[in-house]
Amino acid sequence: MDQDPRFAEFVAERGDALLRYGYVLAGNPHDAADLVQEALVKLRASWARVRLKDNPESYARTTMARLHIRAWRLRRREHLAWDPPEREHHDTLPDGDEQRLWHALAGLPRRQRAVVVLRYYEQLTDEEIARVLGVSRGTVRSQAARALAKLRDSVSTESAVPTSRGEAR
Repeated sequence: MDQDPRFAEFVAERGDALLRYGYVLAGNPHDAADLVQEALVKLRASWARVRLKDNPESYARTTMARLHIRAWRLRRREHLAWDPPEREHHDTLPDGDEQRLWHALAGLPRRQRAVVVLRYYEQLTDEEIARVLGVSRGTVRSQAARALAKLRDSVSTESAVPTSRGEAR
């Protein structure tokens, strides 16, 4: 297989963005790196076709979402932990209310988190999300409603926890 320098340029330019997307989708840096790596292997295999008629980044993101969904279909149960990345990371973590929201997002079940990420991070429609995840539009809507309810409950519960002075945060 001959090397196409445009593939290397694409990875150099968009690799960090794909890793951030993977982190939001998977909830931890290890799974995010695996998603990016697997998606780039698939992209490399079909690079000649994808670069000519499609958006390569869109192809990679869709592949990552499908790989993520395949993983949670196989594992059904997950134990999330908030682990910082092992290497230097230039994005700053949000603080205060945003930090609680990120923790709540990481605590969602995989399917619900995938729907929220695809809807609000990728700004896909319900039909597009259903196509990417291989589920019905109704499933997308019900998973989104459940996820948003859990996020609201989680954030409002945490913000109502009393501080050491007896005041609500």
